[in-house]
Amino acid sequence: MLRVLLALYLVLSAGISLAAEISGIVTEIQDGDTLTLVNWQYTYRIRLADIDTPELAQPRGVDARTSLFHICGLKRAVAETRGEDFRGRTLATVTCAGVDSSAEQVRRGWAWVYPQYAPKGSPLYRIENEARLARRGLWQDASPVPPWEWRQGR
Repeated sequence: MLRVLLALYLVLSAGISLAAEISGIVTEIQDGDTLTLVNWQYTYRIRLADIDTPELAQPRGVDARTSLFHICGLKRAVAETRGEDFRGRTLATVTCAGVDSSAEQVRRGWAWVYPQYAPKGSPLYRIENEARLARRGLWQDASPVPPWEWRQGR
């Protein structure tokens, strides 16, 4: 019986570490898809899941960061974690003051849906298409370069 309880505890605690909900205040915006969320327990560096925004040195990178600041900066946020990226940042869907920050970045035209990671049926693809057609944000440019291509060229 003790072994069964111990095994159950290990399984449940492993699941909690893979996906959890954390909340706090967004205290810093690093770029258009990375922020810092702080609560009484910890400081989390969070990479928004399923999207990619221009790098700060890339055209429109500062605009993307400014947009994320308006969506999340100094606001209460809830992050639904999905694990970590290769840089050790927490991957999460972040809702700031009731607004899905990834979807809003895409809606405003400051982010691409990241096809390498976003599920094929994600509603983000429809939102991105609407932003493209409306020529919002980076879609005002003749041919914006996706950040994953820009990073390869550097």
